[in-house]
Amino acid sequence: MKKVLLSLTALSILAVVSCGPSAEEMAKKAKATADSVAAVAAAEAEAADAKAQAAQDSIAAVAAAAEASAKAMADSIAAAAEAAKTQVKTVVKKAKTNEQKNKEDKKVLQQQKG
Repeated sequence: MKKVLLSLTALSILAVVSCGPSAEEMAKKAKATADSVAAVAAAEAEAADAKAQAAQDSIAAVAAAAEASAKAMADSIAAAAEAAKTQVKTVVKKAKTNEQKNKEDKKVLQQQKG
């Protein structure tokens, strides 16, 4: 009876051990886990790169906007200076015209008197 029980126990242990994963299956599972970890690390690195690129793009956009604003301001200043110059020329021209008119009026008055 002891031999039968011992044989049954040995067969039971052998059956339980043979039902577990083989070394090949364990290696596949370990490789799949390693691949998953590598994929997650690659995705995190890609996300970090994208975030850094977005920050650089944002900084570049702000710099471009500031440059455009400075150029617009410079253009406005130049336009205002040109307008002022034109206005001064017009005032000077009108002053000369008034002086000429005054001279003509004096001549007319002198002719009428004389």
